[in-house]
Amino acid sequence: MNTDPVSGYQSYGQPAAAPDRSPRNQATARRAALTICTIADVSAGLLGLWIVLYLLDANQGNAFVEFVHGSADWLGGWAQDIFTMDTEGVRVLLNYGLPAALYLLLGHGIAARLNRA
Repeated sequence: MNTDPVSGYQSYGQPAAAPDRSPRNQATARRAALTICTIADVSAGLLGLWIVLYLLDANQGNAFVEFVHGSADWLGGWAQDIFTMDTEGVRVLLNYGLPAALYLLLGHGIAARLNRA
């Protein structure tokens, strides 16, 4: 359903206008896609780094390890304790790996969609 800009009436049965594919809009979409990919990659990277640091038994008192752990807790907070395994390493791998995988899939999927539009 299109709206005539002059009269304000809606016209039925006419095809929708094609999206604006000007170079400026394409560049804006590419920048937005790159931003989304970067955020998804950094988020998944922090979650993956926490998994590696945990499995390698990194010093929990170290400031860098505390930063990564806090960031991973914030990013993966919604997925905490989805999996309750007896083995602590597997639990951490699954509870932080699931959000990392979802961030990558969703971020890159949205970016691909933006690049196509």
